Amino acid sequence: MEEKQLIEGCIRGDKTARKKLYELHAPAMMSVCLRYVRCRETARDVLQDGFVKLFTKIHTYAGTGAFNGWVRRIFVTTALEHLRKNRKFEHHVEISGNMKATDDISVIEQFSADELLECVANLPEIYRTVFNLHAIEGYTHVEIAEELQISDSTVRARYARARELLQKVVNSY
Repeated sequence: MEEKQLIEGCIRGDKTARKKLYELHAPAMMSVCLRYVRCRETARDVLQDGFVKLFTKIHTYAGTGAFNGWVRRIFVTTALEHLRKNRKFEHHVEISGNMKATDDISVIEQFSADELLECVANLPEIYRTVFNLHAIEGYTHVEIAEELQISDSTVRARYARARELLQKVVNSY
């Protein structure tokens, strides 16, 4: 079944189309969920919530742009809502004044994508989330600030701190 047919089937409420769409996107979306929520059981809950939203809102997909991107946006938003609901962004973390973002990524280039994602997964949640949104999902600092309901200066500081922590991990190898 072609993607357009799957979408149309889901809009009609066709269980077979929903199942196929789920099977097609669940593995990748589980990876997205795990980038934001480290606990696999919680990530499964976020995954299920994301699919409920997807099937509820699929009729709003305009057909412009990649469907995969539309789906991914739903799951990122669902993961962020979970984090907000559980108050993961309410506390503030002090950032040392001697931090600087470096553009030296030569050491990082020696890592595989899986190794880098594992390093990112081990960041504290507040840094991991901002890093994922900016470096992986491509959100701007302003968009991240709006999503997380924090200031863009806080986003910039957390992103810089995430990069600093990642650099320390990478350099230790």
